[in-house]
Amino acid sequence: MLPFLQYCSKKGKSLLLKITGTNHILGHQLWAKDFPKPSEEIHTKYLIVGGGISGLSACRFLSQNNESDYLLLEMENHLGGNSSSGQNKFSKFPLGAHYLPLPNKENTEIIEFLRESGIYQGNDETGEPVLDEYQMTFPQQERLFFRNSWQNDIVPQNGISPETKKEFEVFFKMMDQFKNKKDSVGRYWFSIPVQDSSQEDEVLQLEKIIFKDWLVQENFKSEELLWLLDYSCRDDYGLGIDYVSAWAGIHYFAGRKNNWSKKYKEQVFTWPEGNARLTKHFSIYTEQKSLPNHLVFEVKINNNVEVLSFDNIQKKTKKIIAEKVLFATPQFVNERIFNHKRASDFHYVPWLLTTITLKNEFGGDEELAWDNVIFGSDGLGYIYDQHQNIEQIMGEKVITYYRSFSTNDCKKARKKLYALKEDQLKTLVLDDLKKAHPLIEDFIIEMQLHKIGHAMIAPVPNQIFGNLKAKEPIDGKVFFAHSDLSGISIFEEAFYQGLRAASQMI
Repeated sequence: MLPFLQYCSKKGKSLLLKITGTNHILGHQLWAKDFPKPSEEIHTKYLIVGGGISGLSACRFLSQNNESDYLLLEMENHLGGNSSSGQNKFSKFPLGAHYLPLPNKENTEIIEFLRESGIYQGNDETGEPVLDEYQMTFPQQERLFFRNSWQNDIVPQNGISPETKKEFEVFFKMMDQFKNKKDSVGRYWFSIPVQDSSQEDEVLQLEKIIFKDWLVQENFKSEELLWLLDYSCRDDYGLGIDYVSAWAGIHYFAGRKNNWSKKYKEQVFTWPEGNARLTKHFSIYTEQKSLPNHLVFEVKINNNVEVLSFDNIQKKTKKIIAEKVLFATPQFVNERIFNHKRASDFHYVPWLLTTITLKNEFGGDEELAWDNVIFGSDGLGYIYDQHQNIEQIMGEKVITYYRSFSTNDCKKARKKLYALKEDQLKTLVLDDLKKAHPLIEDFIIEMQLHKIGHAMIAPVPNQIFGNLKAKEPIDGKVFFAHSDLSGISIFEEAFYQGLRAASQMI
């Protein structure tokens, strides 16, 4: 984290502003590689580079398959990647991904992980999964500020035309058909993980076109429907319907089958700290086996694999010698380590997260939902971090606002985000939130702004099935796993990337 604190005074009030972000300054040293000579040597059978969900999932797989001789290196000072969190004196809050939908019944490995974590507690006499309801969304789950008032659910409803209502019905019926559609060998057209999806020509054609163009072809044109689909894509992919592939846009609605639980179909798992709770469940596999603050900058493949890593705390270089190495790192990092790797075809969307502490009176008599979305907003709304607090909250409220920068030039957007100063960021956030809460500024106690320059891969056309070479191992000794190799940055993809690469490695 790179914190910068400043107090802004307005109308005699003090507002604490704090900016944090991923350690891009250390990461950028990969360009120069001006590191000291190795002064320490470490030997391990398996080395995992990258402590996000893919790397953690790989550690879990190794441990559960009787492989205990492994080591995990991570550039940041903590594990979890985009599944990280922060905390103030009022609440924990996410610094990235903040929920996990119920898995498909076919995702048996994730279901087993949920069992280990105490989230899934077995089945009842009817075969229905018994889930810890305190780790799921309570009512009210989501609401939408639409036409100057809040409505339940984020599908626009108040006063929409009969034509628009019909479009919604036709679209969702079509998505239900895609959800169950299989190819000639029985593979779902749209699956999780995406690697298990059909790759027949008819399916692959959907990955070659823009989602917006497909919607036009299918005669979907209502403002409310197009907004919902754009919001959905920005929420999961960072980019909206003008940029993602039709395959990705449909996958958002058809990839999850809602076939594991009848009772909890629409709910999701969530926690005040977001998916950092899931990161914590991996910790038993990394205890005494991880080195944070370590930046890998060079790899040599001989009989073994020699990896050079800079220890940013002790300011020295370590040589790690391993039989096999798994790089659970994004491709924009890998291209700085491997001469033949190129990340030009990978589009990473920058994000801004803002956690705001508010006086208890904020919202008045309104009940804050877990997810609060504003129609037509440039942002993605905010989540109420204390949503699952079963005690009556009398103190301050803590919310986290999300904003992706949906554009055809992610690199330019990333530079702009890093260049924005405290007051500019504050204005960007509050101008958006004031559409639903005109007086929000009167209630703010503190704002923490969190910049993530390469937050997630965007599934633009040809991203998901067009970068297969990036996944190929080198000499049977160096392997690769990351959600950007799936083309979709969700927990499930990262989980399966790590698990399957580790399985291939041993």
